Amino acid sequence: MASGGQQSAAPILLVLNLVLYFIVTAIASWAVNHGIQRSRETASNLSPPVQLFPIYFPIGNAATGVFIVFSLIAGVVGFTTSLTGLQNVSDGTPSGLYTAATSSLTSWALTLLAMGLACKEIEVGWTDASLRSLEIITIVVSGTQMLCTGVIHAGVPG
Repeated sequence: MASGGQQSAAPILLVLNLVLYFIVTAIASWAVNHGIQRSRETASNLSPPVQLFPIYFPIGNAATGVFIVFSLIAGVVGFTTSLTGLQNVSDGTPSGLYTAATSSLTSWALTLLAMGLACKEIEVGWTDASLRSLEIITIVVSGTQMLCTGVIHAGVPG
């Protein structure tokens, strides 16, 4: 079983990640909606290869489309993992901790992928303020998810 410090740290980190992943999902959903609404008028003025590319976003730069899609996937998976992880960790059974540990590791892997794309988008250059906030929150949530994954793995009986 987990020690007292690990038992109290895991739910706090899971709630923090739940809130952060909700924010990531909300901003990424807005960006997808905004991109769908504005891409038709904006893409009509561009060259044919870009017109055919399905992940073109009129906001941001060339890395924005891929970053938004992966951050949306990571946000939804992370939110769900944090929600179910709260239940599994609060049960305190070894099978619940194993489930929470595996789910947390999967969510962290997806979040690292989104974080890498956020770093690439920062490197490429110009983005809107809302996209900058999505980049920052994605980078922060990758760190908190790493801590959460470590705390849950430390509590798994060996």
